[in-house]
Amino acid sequence: MGVQGDKIPGDLAGVPTPLLRKTTVNYYGVVDFHDIEIRRVVKCVERTSSIDYFNLSDKIAFIGQQIRAGLLTNFPGVIADRQISLRTYRRCCIGSQLVDWIIQECNLVHSRQQGVGMWQVLLEEGVLKHVCNEYNFEDKNLFYRFREDDCGSEQGPPGASVPLADSVLLQECFTTLAKMGPDALMRLMLRKPPKERTAEDLDYIYEELLHIKALSHLSNSVKRELASCIQFESQEGSGTVLIKQGDEGKSWYIILKGSVNVTIFGKGVVGQLHEGDDFGKLALVNDAPRAASIILRDERCHFLRVDKEDFNRILRDVEAKTERLKENGKDVLVLEKLSRSDGSQSNKYTIMAGTPEKMVEYILDSCVDCRDDDEHDYFMEDFFMTFNVFMTVDRLCTLLMSYYNETVKTDDRYHGEEGGFDLKATEQKKIRVVRTVLRWVELIPQKMGEESELMPLIGKLRSALHSDGMLSLLAQFERGLENSDNLLLHKNTSRKKEGPSSMLWIEHSPHLARMSSSSRQRISRPTIDDSEESKSLKREPLCPNTDVKFKVYYPDRSYCTLKLGLGSSVSEIAKEASEKLAVNPEDCVIFEMKSTGEKVIFKESDTCIITTISHNGRLFAAPKGGIEKLKPLQEQEGPNSSSFNDLEIMSSREIALQMTLYDFELFNCVFESEFVFSVFKKHHFPGKIVGNLDCFLARFNEVQHWVISEICLTPLLSKRVHLLRKFIKIAQHCRDFQNMMAFFGIIMGLSNIAISRLSQTWEKLPSKFKKLFKEFETLLDPTRNHRTYRLAVSKQESPFIPFMPLLMKDMTFIFEGNKTIIDGLINFEKMHMIANTIRYIRCARKENFVGDNLPLVKNRADIRHYVRNLHVIDNQRTLSQLSHRLEKRPE
Repeated sequence: MGVQGDKIPGDLAGVPTPLLRKTTVNYYGVVDFHDIEIRRVVKCVERTSSIDYFNLSDKIAFIGQQIRAGLLTNFPGVIADRQISLRTYRRCCIGSQLVDWIIQECNLVHSRQQGVGMWQVLLEEGVLKHVCNEYNFEDKNLFYRFREDDCGSEQGPPGASVPLADSVLLQECFTTLAKMGPDALMRLMLRKPPKERTAEDLDYIYEELLHIKALSHLSNSVKRELASCIQFESQEGSGTVLIKQGDEGKSWYIILKGSVNVTIFGKGVVGQLHEGDDFGKLALVNDAPRAASIILRDERCHFLRVDKEDFNRILRDVEAKTERLKENGKDVLVLEKLSRSDGSQSNKYTIMAGTPEKMVEYILDSCVDCRDDDEHDYFMEDFFMTFNVFMTVDRLCTLLMSYYNETVKTDDRYHGEEGGFDLKATEQKKIRVVRTVLRWVELIPQKMGEESELMPLIGKLRSALHSDGMLSLLAQFERGLENSDNLLLHKNTSRKKEGPSSMLWIEHSPHLARMSSSSRQRISRPTIDDSEESKSLKREPLCPNTDVKFKVYYPDRSYCTLKLGLGSSVSEIAKEASEKLAVNPEDCVIFEMKSTGEKVIFKESDTCIITTISHNGRLFAAPKGGIEKLKPLQEQEGPNSSSFNDLEIMSSREIALQMTLYDFELFNCVFESEFVFSVFKKHHFPGKIVGNLDCFLARFNEVQHWVISEICLTPLLSKRVHLLRKFIKIAQHCRDFQNMMAFFGIIMGLSNIAISRLSQTWEKLPSKFKKLFKEFETLLDPTRNHRTYRLAVSKQESPFIPFMPLLMKDMTFIFEGNKTIIDGLINFEKMHMIANTIRYIRCARKENFVGDNLPLVKNRADIRHYVRNLHVIDNQRTLSQLSHRLEKRPE
């Protein structure tokens, strides 16, 4: 109920009256999530107040009141009089107990460290404080007191009464604190003197530094050094001069929050810097006066600061740990000392940069005999993950065989006559090549997509070993191949025994109906149902030579069916399609007609375009100059009725399970190299495709549109409310199954403006589901590089399906923020960072997804078919029109 007259409820006492909500209000906000538009909404909830309308200080004060009320209501023993060293402290709490309570009460808290950050928010604003004002918040046996209880250490506040706690509002307070907590925790750690920072603190700071734009070009070792010395600085007052032109350079700054003006004498403001930008480094590098003044634009700005002494020390340390190998006066290899697990320096090195040839030579001479230990070097593994960026497989195979065929001449000082051959050293070279190839096969599993390109090298190596009479080494080589997990490699070795490759039929949406007609599988993935029908539905990965059937439409609405390799170019498609048009292939335009009427014209050199077609898009061929007046086909509009009756009888858990099984199949089919090709632009890799990745990402958009379409096509209010509940429950089960792709697809679908504006529908949703959806929406928060989501999934174990658009954003950030070639050398630090992301993906699908202890569902086959063949409307304008027909905009 709204607030009546001037009477203010007890739990709002002290809150300024203008901040109280007296009527129900809807509002919508738009945030950017890596080119995915997310429309977030606060539904109509009749409540006396909403913390979203408070300024920051009043908001935190109100949150403190609600949390204190929650403690007194649900956990009354936490706030109590306590005695230590013969002194009594009235109405105070113990830090560790507060952390216990917030973990118990808030589902968004996944670690004690996160809970500390949330309490630190209250402490920074004076809502909570240490009884002696000596400490920040710590998860220890320290005493803290709320501001309302702080009326002297000898007595509590006069007339103190127990306020009533609003459970729904309390959860909103937790949600707000969960968003603000990581920043407060970061500030807490950065304010500690460097010598007092724990290993846990350093790891947390390092993880934060990885996502700061100004540091993206630095090596990971430098970022770890920065984590131990970088400091937090806060400045207030718009117009405050932070740096004055001509002064001595003493610090390097990175903007965490706010913005600044860059001014030069006689020129005025010459630029503006914002969050993620840095300034002041040039004066430290050159040991020169400040070249410009820095003036605050906002009332409160937060900075990371590196002082000159620490800056110079890090530069010295980096140079001391670096070795450079030169040939003809030029660097050919740059190495850096490894660190042991205890932080001390090792005598071993890893590659920072180098020429491709020297890096291959380093692997053969120094890496191939190394095994995992406390000084583990990931160089060899990372090299095989990313070498496609700077050299071809053929070039790598040529280098390996050249090394194999090299003969080592003897040194007359030790081995007799000059000009002889050292047979032992020559044989050792051959052994190293064999071991390297086996390590390649071992390190790069079947999901790398390079098996067919490896076969010529394996054949040459077999022949060479046989010709050289190294039969024992050949036998070891064969055993190593047999013992590898690379099942597709095994198939390639016996390809002659198999029949022709299967034909795939592409019907409409590129990621649907793409199942093999044979039951032959690339990798065994146990699932709930091992029936023949289930096996026949399992996907096989797409390759450039995979034959596909697809339709190409003409201006007269007729079509032809083509059969081509998936990697075929647009010019090849145009050549086949132009025959019916009776035009030269050069005069034929191949384009996608989207359901919105938008036309995407493909270049002649484009390849693998079939998997890029949108869900309701169609491939068209038309003469040049004849496409302007063409309109979408009627079938592209999508369904005209909801599948409510089908969904109603399906178990939410079973739908989520089948979605996860299908999504995991899509995920498992993506070759690791496709992530590299996609981020580094696939047109730089002739003959390579990213079709499996296209299908996986397209599934995310399909799920979003499915949710929106079903609700917008349901005219009855009661049924729409039922669907809202259904989708929220499905999302919850997807989260339980660790399927973050489907989870985000559903939540973003429900956050779409066509759904979020349906106020009557949201009003009828039970409060339990409103609370659950609010919690889910919190994971969409993009601030601090989606920190809330990253914290939530940090403890996930294989198998899980990560939110791939965010991982692609991370890889793009690495790609754009770091040069691939520096001074003629491959920047392998960049490759290390790309490989770390791929390693995370590999970890996600290390184990097979198996649903255990789930009851048998009679209509499982129907549900499986349904989730694999979703019918959607993917035209946002159409969806908005349907939404307005359901609930007209209030006048």
